[in-house]
Amino acid sequence: MDKEKTAIERLKLASDMSMKIYKQPLIVTTSGGKDSSVCVELARRAGIPIEVMHNHTTADAPETVYFIRREFKRLEGLGIKCTVNYATYKGKPTSMWALIPQKLMPPTRTARYCCEVLKEYGGEGRFIVTGVRWYESKKRENTRGVLEIPHRKENKRIILVNDNDEKRRLFETCQIKAKRVCNPIVDWTDNDVWDYINSEKIPVNPIYLEGWRRVGCIGCPLACSKGRMREFARWPKYKQLYVMAFERMLKEREKAGAKIDPAIGTTGEEIYHWWLEDGVLPGQMQFDDL
Repeated sequence: MDKEKTAIERLKLASDMSMKIYKQPLIVTTSGGKDSSVCVELARRAGIPIEVMHNHTTADAPETVYFIRREFKRLEGLGIKCTVNYATYKGKPTSMWALIPQKLMPPTRTARYCCEVLKEYGGEGRFIVTGVRWYESKKRENTRGVLEIPHRKENKRIILVNDNDEKRRLFETCQIKAKRVCNPIVDWTDNDVWDYINSEKIPVNPIYLEGWRRVGCIGCPLACSKGRMREFARWPKYKQLYVMAFERMLKEREKAGAKIDPAIGTTGEEIYHWWLEDGVLPGQMQFDDL
């Protein structure tokens, strides 16, 4: 498979730079999804030193948690170091259910604090590997590359869109020891991913075997409303956790003197139903920032 060869070459290049700049192996990040599983297998086949890292979001399906445990046990048996990170906020351990009352608002499409705190951390000052693919969204096609040096300021980011990018030498010679990213399957389609999984017998999250196309945080506002409702029907305990978190959020807002439009809801259950509609309804803008 030509794409397999290209992906492995990308990983070997990233590995060489990681060992040269950081004196440490690549970190392959895994969410428990299919793309992560492919990246772990590709890195293993590349014959390069790697570590594998997972961020425990607290809102993943139980099947995902158990899958990660099984995979880490298998990988550790192959001599690969595996790490599970547990999020903190303001210096204390946290969870989705603790964050909502602290942030005084539900997570939304435009306020994705949950991703920042629970999902997109770890690997600071290291070279990491992700399963990001252009095929997943137009935004990713326009903003992500094969190799990246992220930065808060757009004009300071270095992104290689393809393997022969003119910025490649700049990327290779840059000695800034910030986080770097390799996306080895960035140009793979869904069919490429599944063809590779099936042909190479790669273990995947059992949720896919139930017909689910997406593996991620249950109730994620980035997912469509019907998909979220289906998730809560499949894992009803998570609805209860969100409702209770919204109840605590309302109490914290009352303490802080933060007003809320009664049309949005005055109970955790009402907030839940409002929040589940779309994630970008006009009412969400009525949560005052403090």
